[in-house]
This record gives sequence, C-alpha cells and structure tokens, in this order.
Amino acid sequence: MNKGYQINLVVTGGGTGGHLFPGIAVSEAFMNRFPGSEVLFIGTGRGMDAKALAGRGLKTASIRCHGLKGESGFSRFRTLLELPFSLLQALILIRRFRPALVFGVGGYVTGPVVLAARLLGIATCIHEQNSIPGVANRALGRFVDRIFVSIPGSESFFPIEKTLLTGNPVRRELLTDRALKDKKGVTLLVLGGSQGARRVNELMIEALSKYRDKLPADFRVIHQTGSHDESMVRDSYNRMSIQAEVEAFFENMADIYEDADLVVSRAGATTLAEITVKKIPAILIPYPFAADGHQEKNGRYLVAGGAAVMFAQKDLSGDILGREIVSMLIDKKTRETMKAAAGKLAKPQATETIVDNCLTLLSEKGVFQGPGVHNR
Repeated sequence: MNKGYQINLVVTGGGTGGHLFPGIAVSEAFMNRFPGSEVLFIGTGRGMDAKALAGRGLKTASIRCHGLKGESGFSRFRTLLELPFSLLQALILIRRFRPALVFGVGGYVTGPVVLAARLLGIATCIHEQNSIPGVANRALGRFVDRIFVSIPGSESFFPIEKTLLTGNPVRRELLTDRALKDKKGVTLLVLGGSQGARRVNELMIEALSKYRDKLPADFRVIHQTGSHDESMVRDSYNRMSIQAEVEAFFENMADIYEDADLVVSRAGATTLAEITVKKIPAILIPYPFAADGHQEKNGRYLVAGGAAVMFAQKDLSGDILGREIVSMLIDKKTRETMKAAAGKLAKPQATETIVDNCLTLLSEKGVFQGPGVHNR
C-alpha cells in the first residue's frame, strides 16, 4: 500500500475506557502508517473522553445523544426524540470532514455516526470488544461493511461473511516492554475500570486489613479508585501502613502494568486485552450489572485459558479475596504459569490486523481514488 497517501478517518464511540482505548489504538495506527492523515474522534463529550483523547493529535467532536438500554420510559422517549437531531449532527460533521472510512468502537454515540456514514455512501466498520455485543453494534452489524470482534464466540451475533476475529486493539504504548529500574518487592495492581468500582474498593480494604500481617514484607499496591473513593482508599492504606499509590485514574498505564505482579480487576474486555498483552495474572470480579452479563462471559475466556481466577461479586467477601491475594502473591510458580497462559491468549497484532483489513476494504471500494484520501 502506498504510504504516500493521507487518509481522513472518523472514529466514533466512547463513554468508557473500554470503548475509547481501542479507538485510540486504531487512530494512532492509521496516523503512524500514513503520516499526515487526520482522524476525527466523535464521542460523547464526557470528561472521561476528553481526558483520554487529550494530547494524542486527534481532532475531536461530540454529538448529543443518549442510550436506550436500561433506561426508564421517559428517558427512552427522550432518546428516541433526539435521534433525528443526533443523526443530523453526525451528517454535518461527516460531510465537513469528508472521511474515507468511519470506524465505530461501541457505545450509543456510534449508532447515529455510523448510520450517517452509511447514508452518505462512506465505508463503515465496527469493532466489538465484548463477548456479547452492545445494542448499537448489534443493530449496526446488519449494514456495515466489516465487523471485527475480540472474543471467540461473539462472531455468532453478526453476519459471518463480513465478520473477523481480530482481538482487541491495545494502545501502542502498551506493546513495548519497559525495563523498570530497581524494581523491588511484589506489586498488586487494583483496577475498577475507567470509572472506578465502589464494591471492588471496599473489598480490597476489607481484604488487606484482614490479611495485613500475611502480606509479603516488600508488598506494595497500586490502586485506581475512580473519583468518588480516592480519598477513602488512600486514607485506609495509610491507616494500615501499606505502601500504596492511589489515584482516581492513571495516565501512565504502560509503566504501571510493567510493575504489576498480580492484578485485581473488573472484567471489561479492553482491560482483559491489556493484561493478557502484558502477561499479568489476574483475579477478576466482573461487574454484576454489565449489560447481558458480558463481563462474566469475558472473564470466562481468561479463566478457561488458565490466565485468571474469577469470583462473582455476590459470593465474594474480604476474607475470601484476602486469602486468594496472599496465596497468589507468595506462590511465584503459579503466577509464572498464569503469565505464560495470558501470553498465549494475547493478540498484540489486533490493531494492525484491523488496519490491514480496513485498507483492503478501501481498496475494494476504489476509495483510494476518491474523497477522504489524498496522495502526497
């Protein structure tokens, strides 16, 4: 493929890190492969989106829309009334930007943007991170040109002839091993997801409080709490005299993953993709209210592959979690076995595979001679 091309690309999705980070990975891969290309990321306008996208060289825009699933009757009615306006906003943004391709990564904002692209005759692709697709992607799967999925089995929700199992795109900075200077001790990483997880935070405090005396002498914890619990969690570790790095949201995840010997986490698909690429053994606590129970099904894939153990939140106590953490931290042989298993499940080439297939689609459609593509 002629790298002299510049390609205008729209990526759409957001609301959670699980949607944003795959979109960022694909955006950066296009810009890296075709220097001078422009990417417009159309998201939700939430603070989470702005923070994740800042400083990455992407143009950004948002449209006004809301989700349907799980909403009350009034909220659903409001969302349905908004849809024509959301579609109009998307049409205006796309006509102004003139992309060669629109790529959806999930979340309710994806629906009107990808639909607008389809109405304008622009090539469209979507990526589904989870084992069970969300409402927007299920609907869009009927008419987009290509569908990429992350977890085996999720292909069954889409037309098989245009669906490809690729794995989940992982941010470029996570694909390079970083040698940390003077790493000492054993580090536990706690991730509640990009928006935090109250019950995971509570369970961790209960667990480490109960098993404080059984932890390795050189133990430390890195804990992403979400904005609501940051002070509570930090104060709790201080009272227990546990060495801890506590933040609502970490920006430097490449370094943090490199430092982790064990992770306690929710089971969002993007987080699972990242920890398998970084080969970190995991204790998973799926979010029990995830749509269609998809986090539990995501986690089963890692458990079956030997890379993780998993507990249902309703069955978990601080005592059970504490025992499991201590057992795994002192058993290096088990952790090494799980690390190897995680590496076998990882798909570090997911982003490049997706970009390759997007370029094949553009070539098939003759887009390299059309708007949205410029030959330098």
